[in-house]
Parts: sequence; structure tokens; C-alpha cells
Amino acid sequence: MRTTGRNGDGLIADRIAALLSAFRPGDDALGVSELARRTGLAKTTVHRLAGHLVGTGLLEREGTAVRLGLRLFEIGQLAVRRRGLVEAARPYLADLREATRNTVHLAVLEGTEVVYLDILRGPDAPSLPSRIGGRFPAHATGVGKAILAHAPEPVVAAVIDAGLPRISTRTITAPGLLRRQLTRIRQEGIAFEREESGVGVVCAASPLVDATGSAVAAVSISGWANRMRTERVAPAVRTVALALSRNL
Repeated sequence: MRTTGRNGDGLIADRIAALLSAFRPGDDALGVSELARRTGLAKTTVHRLAGHLVGTGLLEREGTAVRLGLRLFEIGQLAVRRRGLVEAARPYLADLREATRNTVHLAVLEGTEVVYLDILRGPDAPSLPSRIGGRFPAHATGVGKAILAHAPEPVVAAVIDAGLPRISTRTITAPGLLRRQLTRIRQEGIAFEREESGVGVVCAASPLVDATGSAVAAVSISGWANRMRTERVAPAVRTVALALSRNL
């Protein structure tokens, strides 16, 4: 029987999303077997969906394997809704990176995670798992907490209700403790992350707020816990956030 309606459409969309999301940084072409392993879909399903996506240009064939197509790249460029923000922030981020020699991030909140719009890596900074377009649990990052501190209550509640997974031994997993931190961040305008996203890494972040006082993004500086004094770099991060907020 032919599957119709919202459930059928949703299932197809989920499978397409899983297939495209199976590609990771550094991947080129992937075969059907590998895609099936990564997505948990049947090989026949992967083969059929891949054929349709090749026809639309979202995937391209390379022998018996497929890789992400140029059409997907074009759509991705159009989907960067905050391109103007990235362009406006880049000079400020570059100054922060040069002044501290540490890694600078610009991120927004999507659901319960932050998405990194721009990253300038510092020569003295640790190797971080973050990447442009990558995601990370909001509660375990400085940028995430900076945004949540200035977010509507339903947004904060959704993050807490989804669970606060432990990323490192110092990740905040208690809702009450997270809420108390968010209150302080809202008062001071600075969020600190002390080895909550990874061992040996600390961060100072500040939100970019719009005319209503809601955070639309956040900037941060990340570095080694034994080298970077978060209290020292915090004023510079706060100054950049305020300047960019005025531009908004």
C-alpha cells in the first residue's frame, strides 16, 4: 500500500536527512554499505534514496560511491541566514584572536545546541572539536550559556527538559545549578565555561542582544586552563559583544 500523509512524508525526510548527515568532515565519496552502516538504514533504502538525490544534484556519483553535490553547497550558502552577522563580526573576532592568540567563536542557538557560525583558531589554543557549521550541547559551552541567559523561559525549559548530558567531568548536569548560573550571567553579561566541554579547556563568552534584550548569538574566547585567565579576557569579549549588539 502506498504510504501517504504526514507520517510518510516525515519518514522520507528523516531518511534523507540521515543520509546527508552521514557525511563527516574529511569524507569524500562513500559507498552504499558505509552509508547504511552510519545511518542504520537498509542498503536497498540507501541505494534508492541516493539515486534520487543524485538526480537532484544533492549527491554526485563517483564510481559506485556517492559524495555531496555542488547543489547542496549552493543551498547551504543560501541557508546562512546570518551571513551579515558573520561579516560584521569577523574584524572584531580577528582582533580578539590577535590580542589573545586563543580561539574565538561566534555561535547561535538551534534547539538545545549551539551552531558555530565562525571560528578563528589561535596559535596558542588547544585543539577543539568545534567547527564551522558544527553543533555542541548548549549547556556545556560558554556561548550556549551566554545565549540561554538572555533567552525566553520556554527556550531554557526546553534545553533542561531534553536532559543535560555530561560531556566532561565538570559539565553542569543539575537544572538548578544551571539556572543559578544563567541568572548570574544575565546580571554580569559574561559566561564562563571551566572544563565543562573538555578537559583542560576554559572559555569566556558574552551574548549579542537585539533591541528586545534577547540574545541572537554569542562570542567567546577559548584557551588552555593553565594558560588563559578567563577573568582577564572577559572584558575584551564583553566589549566586542556590546559593539556587535549596537550594530544589530
